[in-house]
Amino acid sequence: MVTMNGSSPMPSHPSRRRLLGWLGAGLVLPMASACRARPAPPKEVFPVQHSEAEWRRLLTPEQFYILREAGTERPFSSPLLNEHRKGTFACAADRQPLFASTTKFDSGTGWPSFWKPLPGAVGLRSDSSFGMDRTEVYCRRCGGHLGHVFDDGPPPTGKRYC
Repeated sequence: MVTMNGSSPMPSHPSRRRLLGWLGAGLVLPMASACRARPAPPKEVFPVQHSEAEWRRLLTPEQFYILREAGTERPFSSPLLNEHRKGTFACAADRQPLFASTTKFDSGTGWPSFWKPLPGAVGLRSDSSFGMDRTEVYCRRCGGHLGHVFDDGPPPTGKRYC
């Protein structure tokens, strides 16, 4: 039992502060556990492979964070968002062609979005990080994280790769 400065024991009913503390912990703990680093995907062998040190030398810190650590760039920060020239969008890690410019659209999300990848260019795997079930998109040649695919894109596929 806890006492304060030798006075009588504190009341047995929970104080407002204690109650708020327990409520806060009940909200924060599930989110904190969901935000842990996600488990590494099964070891897949990709045609382009480098050690972590080599990837760090080949990529900028932001590219490494996104492609190798499945990070996310800030919305509306990508120079590709306003890229409207005809051509092909490629993986920043290995230059694998990924998306034709004709499949790019403005999703309003703040990230470059496409409704279809080039044939055989990307792979998909389940991603349950941050307490959500999503489908991760990765480069089939180097395994680099490219984002996620959602079912709210335009016709003809109804997909949004971003």
